[in-house]
Amino acid sequence: MIGFLRGRLVRRRPPALLVDVGGVGYELEAPMSTFYRLAEPGSEIELHTHLVVKEDAHLLFGFATEEERRLFRELLRVSGVGPKIALALLSGIEVGAFLRCIEVEDVATLVRIPGVGRRTAERLVVELRDRLGQPAAGSAAAAASGGRPADARAEASAALIALGYRPAEAARLLQQVGEDGASTEDLIRRALQAAVGREGSR
Repeated sequence: MIGFLRGRLVRRRPPALLVDVGGVGYELEAPMSTFYRLAEPGSEIELHTHLVVKEDAHLLFGFATEEERRLFRELLRVSGVGPKIALALLSGIEVGAFLRCIEVEDVATLVRIPGVGRRTAERLVVELRDRLGQPAAGSAAAAASGGRPADARAEASAALIALGYRPAEAARLLQQVGEDGASTEDLIRRALQAAVGREGSR
């Protein structure tokens, strides 16, 4: 898996990018949210990447932030949503605003994005509201307040879910332990300690 690329931007023609990495030209597609952050061709850039393997092609997608790539990956897990719709969503709405739409079930805003019909919007809300859980609300609040994205909390939640906790349970544990600038590892440790303590008190 290609995790990121760092190289010279050769060409930018939305949604396509060409990046020279050590003499090898990588073709990528990116959402407009990433294009807005790019420097002019000839500049050094770094992109978080995601590789989609299809029967007839390998498609590489680039993102300016880890938050964008994380949401792109979550969108691909929604039934009926492929890379094209995922790119349209990231191009048409900021990550924080999208997460707020999911949190409050705002289908009307989602259907205004080109390529997103009502059925797709409703499916996004249904499939993502429990999966994103509290980290979605936390990221939305951070974006609304102008603060940094809740990357550590989101990563800690993903780790807890990978360990077998339900999304809602992971959210509750992380809410109990607070954040106070803690690292992902600290949040995971605190949450596991809280879970063990709760089990021990039963």
